[in-house]
Amino acid sequence: MFRVAAESSWTLHQVFDDLSSKIPQCPRYDRVYLGRTPQDVTESAAPYLESTIEELNFSNGQLLYLKYDTSGGASSSTQDSVPTSNPISIDSLGIKKLVSAPKSVQQLSVDDFLDSQEGTIPRKRGQFCHHSDRGMCEYCSPLPPWDNKYKEEHGIKHISFHAYVKEMNESKNKKNSVGSYISPLVEQNYQITSNCPSGHAPWPKGICSKCQPSAITLQQQKFRLVDHVEFSSSGIINDFINCWRLNGCQRIGLLMGTYEVYDKVPLGVKAKVEAIYEMPQLDLEDGLTYTELNEENEAALKELAENLGLQPVGVVFTDLTDAGLGDGSVICKRHKDSFFLSSLEIKFAARLQLKYPNICKWSDSGKFSSKFVTCVVSGNTKGDIDISSYQVSQSGEALVEADLICASTHPDMAIVNKTNEVRYVPDIFFQRINQYGIQVKVNAKPHFPAEYLLVSLTHGFPTEESQSVSLFSDTSRFPIENREHVGESQDWKAIKKAVDFSTHDLHNLRQSLANFHLLLYLSTTGILSKEELQLLFQTVGGKEETRETSFYKLLESSGFKTLTTIIQTS
Repeated sequence: MFRVAAESSWTLHQVFDDLSSKIPQCPRYDRVYLGRTPQDVTESAAPYLESTIEELNFSNGQLLYLKYDTSGGASSSTQDSVPTSNPISIDSLGIKKLVSAPKSVQQLSVDDFLDSQEGTIPRKRGQFCHHSDRGMCEYCSPLPPWDNKYKEEHGIKHISFHAYVKEMNESKNKKNSVGSYISPLVEQNYQITSNCPSGHAPWPKGICSKCQPSAITLQQQKFRLVDHVEFSSSGIINDFINCWRLNGCQRIGLLMGTYEVYDKVPLGVKAKVEAIYEMPQLDLEDGLTYTELNEENEAALKELAENLGLQPVGVVFTDLTDAGLGDGSVICKRHKDSFFLSSLEIKFAARLQLKYPNICKWSDSGKFSSKFVTCVVSGNTKGDIDISSYQVSQSGEALVEADLICASTHPDMAIVNKTNEVRYVPDIFFQRINQYGIQVKVNAKPHFPAEYLLVSLTHGFPTEESQSVSLFSDTSRFPIENREHVGESQDWKAIKKAVDFSTHDLHNLRQSLANFHLLLYLSTTGILSKEELQLLFQTVGGKEETRETSFYKLLESSGFKTLTTIIQTS
């Protein structure tokens, strides 16, 4: 990346002369191509070398891509670039035209759908409306999805992500404008630049204003990537908590589900949880340690999820301690006077969010933050077992990625790391209301409240109105994986107990096979071929009109008959 200081009267030739001293193997100017994205660098600069900056309508801070050829061949042999977001084209008169379009990436289907929606909030005629039924005025016209008054009246703490995108787009890119398109989202990056264009030695031997991160001011994030977490049935959580009931130790699991539209919030998104996968772990009374999946198990989990249309949407862990009253009540540890997520848990959640980024076309990088959620099962103020759902803010992700913070022995506080040979820590501030009710900026060093990095979500179960149908059946009680320490093992006897393969009621047999943990175990036994596993997955998660056909094909397959024989004789 290079910066060129130029006057409006400079010609494009003069700009290249200034830039040529910085580019290795300076090319001939008739082999230089300009564009606003790497994919659209197609216009040769040769016809416009004598045009001035003013004639080309370049503004202060204009960002361009350069592609150049030093060999005399194709223009793609060598290139150097300065990033921006849109293609540039120059017509026959030399007047620049800009095409406003977001980055082309493969988003989730729910994001594409919400991008196409206006999301405006309709209002009924009020007492101040004096027009006909077909008319509209400022008192009854629809509100934008980010309207602050509507948010306060309905108790919405954070607006939805897509409402925030539309608000940013509205402020940065005017409709029907021929001006430059500006990406409405910019990911925070607090890492020091390793290859500074100024030419000095990299950190820690050298640093300048161009490569060092700017001062950081932490604020409560006004939006959230996911608005609601919905568990498709209460049995999912009950089965997960049962492990704690058996041995009193904590448990962690990966939430497998989908992202869908949440209509309780304008342009909202919900994470619908269909199953909880419990990875290999060492459970303790006051914590736990889990290990990454081996290659074989990870591949089996990924294949099952893809065939059923699922993906990892979050993580859930318990923090439960029996109150000792004999009535099933638990101790309330997490509340407004203690903490919600500890600084250690926030770092853990941030790393998982960085592992599962949110693909987004409204960001220059093609991604922005994450839809990955973190749920905690703990005691509430009434002593009941309850669920709380959170996400780490995008600033929190950037702080963790740059290794600027670490966990504290005080769970509600995060410690700011010190500058060393690997990282440069800029000034970090946070805003709070002082004792006089005035908002002030406070230095975050050496520590600051960890809640500045959190975004809270709502959670619940399907209502009768939602008509949400669970993908898996509760009729099959097959043991959950990695629970041998509490006497639950996945084996042939467990399958025989959970599924009656000798039944003539094919509907009940198909329902019994619809168990996430059973399907995952069967996919790792090696008895069913890849084609037979596909039939099994289609029987459970395929389209409604093809499920029955796939089931009958599965019953006639040799692998399934072998599986049935092994189970019945076990």
